[in-house]
Amino acid sequence: MAFELPKLKYAYDALEPKIDARTMEIHYTKHHQGYTNKLNDAIKGTDHDGKSIENILSNLDMANTAVRNNGGGFYNHSLFWEVINPNDKGHLSGDLKEAIMDKYTSFEAFKAEFSKAAATQFGSGWAWLCVHEGGKVEICSTPNQDNSLMPGVGCGGHPILGLDVWEHAYYLNYQNRRPDYIDAFFDLINWNEVERRYAKAK
Repeated sequence: MAFELPKLKYAYDALEPKIDARTMEIHYTKHHQGYTNKLNDAIKGTDHDGKSIENILSNLDMANTAVRNNGGGFYNHSLFWEVINPNDKGHLSGDLKEAIMDKYTSFEAFKAEFSKAAATQFGSGWAWLCVHEGGKVEICSTPNQDNSLMPGVGCGGHPILGLDVWEHAYYLNYQNRRPDYIDAFFDLINWNEVERRYAKAK
């Protein structure tokens, strides 16, 4: 069964002024749709056909760049749209808050570490908050469309929060001011969704 572009749960302009409508529309309909189409082409008739995206990425031959790049692009963006939200974002709380406080001592320290991972990722890539089995969390970054589900990539945990730092994600509004885009992201985080992913992954 072919992968399908997941439906957005909000309008293109719902995240303004943090993320502008034109960027959202291009990002979703061109970039994410492109990764989806190319992933389907890359797995058609192979052993990956019919498997979940998590299974594909976790058992990936990293030399298979078509599946690596497009499977990563499909998964990463599918997560990204879910962990940002204009409304009903909730608050950092519960077991996830305890895990973050245990690792980073304060929300400010966590934000600083995550922001650093995003700001210092050279070129295109992602910043992640990942959870390891048992509930420990860790921040890391990955290049291009890689993520830590892939063998030997990043911090090796399960991604529960991700920030796209490819220029196509922010350049129309922020130009070269990536730190401003990163700071804006924290006003959009859907903590309800991140905590749900944490509970499932730990």
